[in-house]
Amino acid sequence: KEGKSGLELVMTVLHAGGKFDKDSYKVSGGLHGVGVSVVNALSKECTVFVKRDGSVFSQSYKCGKTTTEIEKHGYADSTGTKVVFYPDGSIFQELTYFFDVIDERLRELAYLNSGIKIVLTDEREEKKSVKHYYEGGLSEFIIHLDEGRKPVFEEPIQISGERENIPVDIALRYNDGYNETILAFVNNINTIEGGTHLSGFKTALTRSLNKYATQNNLFKPVKGKTLSLSGDDAREGITAVLSIKVPEPQFE
Repeated sequence: KEGKSGLELVMTVLHAGGKFDKDSYKVSGGLHGVGVSVVNALSKECTVFVKRDGSVFSQSYKCGKTTTEIEKHGYADSTGTKVVFYPDGSIFQELTYFFDVIDERLRELAYLNSGIKIVLTDEREEKKSVKHYYEGGLSEFIIHLDEGRKPVFEEPIQISGERENIPVDIALRYNDGYNETILAFVNNINTIEGGTHLSGFKTALTRSLNKYATQNNLFKPVKGKTLSLSGDDAREGITAVLSIKVPEPQFE
């Protein structure tokens, strides 16, 4: 329809991402389909290498405009994509990348997607490389968040389920502190302002603890009244991570 290859379309046209085709992505972290095309537009140089169908292909761009046709470079025994870009200094006043900021986000993604390996290599003056691979997923995330805290029990509780094609993963553990630490993610995006998923988790947690305590006669009547845990009581000293994958999220 556009008279362009899929690669060129994604790299140079806004709103061309596969997330607008329900058959392409099951879930996506963005809404607007502008991510890679905007990176390309703000780069003085950008080249994409694609391994597929047994060959390596590449195409180059400048300030978002195509500068070469798709070129074929020979045999490839694997698949994958590599994007090399150089930010445009005429647009950005600061071109420094902060290793720790990038590293923290990639670590987060590795926790949220157990089994994936992410390698971050800094080839500037002080060369260094870190690898993030967490088979334990959210449970290992909890252990990381709880560094310096004394846990009430060693192994985090991890729960996974799916309803109406929406997978939900939760891991939690209590410590001897008084503060609550709850991180909630939708499609790998940290929803720091909360949302219905976080509210639902908090409500379900309080309800479940009260139900268990009642069924096992753990609440002692006081002056003829049966006690129950408040939401604050249920979350005191908790560290939890909630991750859900939604086909059509509503981010604000």
